[in-house]
Amino acid sequence: MTASFGIPLSVLDVAPVSEGGTAGDALRNSLDLAPRVERYGFTRYWVAEHHNMPGIASSAPAVLLAHIASVTSTIRVGSGGVMLPNHSSLVIAEQFGMLEALHPGRVDLGLGRAPGTDQLTARALRRNRGSAHADDFPEQLVELFGYFNGKWPDGHPYAAISATPGMGDRPAIWMLGSSDYGAQVAGALGLPYSFAHHFAGGNTMAAARVYRESFRANAEMARSYLMLGVSVVCGETDEHARWLASPGALSFVRLRGGRPGRFPSPEEAAAHQYSPSERALLDSRVGSQIVGSPATVRGGLAELAERTGADEIMITTMTYAHADRVRSYELIAEAAGLTPRVG
Repeated sequence: MTASFGIPLSVLDVAPVSEGGTAGDALRNSLDLAPRVERYGFTRYWVAEHHNMPGIASSAPAVLLAHIASVTSTIRVGSGGVMLPNHSSLVIAEQFGMLEALHPGRVDLGLGRAPGTDQLTARALRRNRGSAHADDFPEQLVELFGYFNGKWPDGHPYAAISATPGMGDRPAIWMLGSSDYGAQVAGALGLPYSFAHHFAGGNTMAAARVYRESFRANAEMARSYLMLGVSVVCGETDEHARWLASPGALSFVRLRGGRPGRFPSPEEAAAHQYSPSERALLDSRVGSQIVGSPATVRGGLAELAERTGADEIMITTMTYAHADRVRSYELIAEAAGLTPRVG
């Protein structure tokens, strides 16, 4: 649903695993959250692919999305994203073709080029363990589109393969990115583009410009469509929101320091003594976050939408307690003026 400041709001979930909890708890929390945000009026519910991260349980987006789609009825569900170099294009076509066949008109396939993990894990994931680079990404895209629509370059060796499901059950395809590369690919192919403002905020305006300048209209999309991923924590007051968001800072420092772990509690975050280098790292992150009361969050989202010209904002919220994450999305929906779904 469209916010009162003119654009839709959506949800990005990584199924965070909190200290003292399990991956199963995190996944069940996602299944609880999805129908709630559907009722609140959010437009999409995407899950992200990450690997070798003890604090993130969304390692298999297609599997999790199948469950999320089964407990919702109208909200769009999708990947934000599938890291295509980790997979065979045929497997992704069959998985997301199956989701689209089961839930027609509701599925988004967001594609990324990054591994979504460290290089060692990327090697363990991929077909060719001799390289963890994404050099064949353009070829993978050709294959993926071919499996969905049957259009192949002359003489392509895979043209005789029929993806079932897949052929005729194409989901909406999005390009994801945190740099100019994804923006250029999305523009050249005439695809909607989702930019990772939540961890690459310094490049948001440049990527948006590249995407719009390179966009080529086609039969499916007459104009560019830009969505921004944004980290948001909303509390009853600004102070309360900062308390809820404090574990995210500690988790970020640990991840960047090569020590990923489960999501810490606010008490653990408050007790941590940050070094000068850690403080500098956090300072570079603050500008891309929106943390505060409903009024503060609404103002921040409206300013970001106006400044960037975004067509949609996708909100990712990380809190230690699941109830706080649910409440944050509820407060955001109310502050943004989303229209609740009834029934």
